[in-house]
Amino acid sequence: MAKRRANGEGTITKRADGRYQAATYVYRPDGTRTRKFAYGKTREEVADKLTELQAKTRQGIPAAESTMAFGDYLTYWLNTIAPQRLKPSTLNSYEGLSRLYIRPALGKKKLNRLSPADVRRFLSEFKASCLCCLRGADQDRPEGKRSCCSVGRCCKRAPSARTVQYIHAVLRSALQQAMREELIARNVARIVETPTVTSQEVRPLDAAEVRMLLKVAQPHRLYALWLLLVSTGLRRGEALALTWSDINLVSGTLRVRRNVQRIRRELIFGTPKTKRSVRTISLPQRCVRALSAHREQQERERKVAGAKWEPTPGQPAGLVFTTATGGVTDPRGLNRMLTILCRKAGVRRVRVHDLRHTCASLLLAQGVDARTIMETLGHSTITMTLDTYAHVMGTALRAASDRMDDVLGPDLSNDDSEGETAA
Repeated sequence: MAKRRANGEGTITKRADGRYQAATYVYRPDGTRTRKFAYGKTREEVADKLTELQAKTRQGIPAAESTMAFGDYLTYWLNTIAPQRLKPSTLNSYEGLSRLYIRPALGKKKLNRLSPADVRRFLSEFKASCLCCLRGADQDRPEGKRSCCSVGRCCKRAPSARTVQYIHAVLRSALQQAMREELIARNVARIVETPTVTSQEVRPLDAAEVRMLLKVAQPHRLYALWLLLVSTGLRRGEALALTWSDINLVSGTLRVRRNVQRIRRELIFGTPKTKRSVRTISLPQRCVRALSAHREQQERERKVAGAKWEPTPGQPAGLVFTTATGGVTDPRGLNRMLTILCRKAGVRRVRVHDLRHTCASLLLAQGVDARTIMETLGHSTITMTLDTYAHVMGTALRAASDRMDDVLGPDLSNDDSEGETAA
């Protein structure tokens, strides 16, 4: 006689149709327990599924069900699955979008009852809504009765096309995981067309404006940073995460292998945006000289600070661009610094990210090919480079056509026609 399984070990039985069935108690996202079943063709397959369910239960991880509310499934996905696959900044934005917009609108729908029409209707209504109304929704009010701005009237600040696209991406990613777990048969968000985004034309600084900006930035303690951003097109977080071990002043190169971002109240160091973002960049000699001077200045600041020189917890050793007391420079603070520099230089206000665009535009104006620019900026594909800077490639295309005339030599057809006319 087979030994009876102990309480809490779950059960495995053979069904009348020949398949095996396992049952055990698991946690719901709301903390309560429920009985969950798993099925398979063999006992070994079902035993593996049972072991996985019990391991999650021991860790207090909720198990998803096809009949659970979509809002509960989003909570489960964001807490247990997404952190393993998304970067902290992406996860933070997904959590905000879910909490503010998706869960209030679709949260009560059953996961297995969510339809393409529900998703399409939600996206359509979201695009036409006011963000302040959505964020100021009062849960105690009847459906459709929502508060708005503090001034008492709607500001009609509609979501950007990019925000709508991010909302769709959250739905698509969450439901794709539900498909992997065989909770739903299809990803209804994939059926709905991805909202289109109209790319805004990049307006970088021109060469004259860059010279004026750098002239004003010369006395700034982070002058080397501003020069580096303009000369190499580094992202803000990539530049602020550089350490002296990443820079070789003798060979004039730097290695990008991490970034820093503010996630809520913390400065988090992580890997760059894409695999191609991990790259080696050659430095202009002006940058090499500026970095050498910055290193000497940093040593002087360290001596002046003395015991007050205190690195931020978690920051890598030998950070290049620190505060005056050795901490991490907050990425958000750079935009405020740049605004002041632009005002002093008498140039239009730009973001720190626009200096990246400025670098690409200056390189294109000098005839540098798109492939080299792609490698320098760390774009994932050359298509991204061409699409982003198509409108500023006129000079490079004109130069290329002129070089083709030089390669082909004199136009013989013109010479023949002149000879016939003379005859």
